[in-house]
Amino acid sequence: MKHWTDGFDDDDADEPLVRPYTITGGRTTSERDDLTLITLVTAISEVSSEAGRGMRRMQPEHRAVLALCERPLAVAEVAAALNLPVSVTKILIGDLVEAGQVRARPPLAFAKAGGMPDMAILEAVRDGLRKL
Repeated sequence: MKHWTDGFDDDDADEPLVRPYTITGGRTTSERDDLTLITLVTAISEVSSEAGRGMRRMQPEHRAVLALCERPLAVAEVAAALNLPVSVTKILIGDLVEAGQVRARPPLAFAKAGGMPDMAILEAVRDGLRKL
């Protein structure tokens, strides 16, 4: 997938076009504490016309998150795809959750049993790691 800054002339290819604090409006942490690296984020397809008007005021990074999350993706996957720090990505996702543009939920394994993963899943992961 193309990085959202592809196509822009950049004199210093190692530096991002926009600094992260600019993308987040100076915010350094997400107001949401429920966004972890494995939280699944999905764009809401039934967006109201009022929310659609708000899309025009969104930054390109917000739109990129929406495009990526047409299918469920983990916060870490979104950050990697955008080539942004996870902390910045969490802020962007939090903005979209507040705007009613995306849903954020824990993975299904964690949604069961009051937020704790199934022991069989943990044992399978452990066994798989041992085989490596």
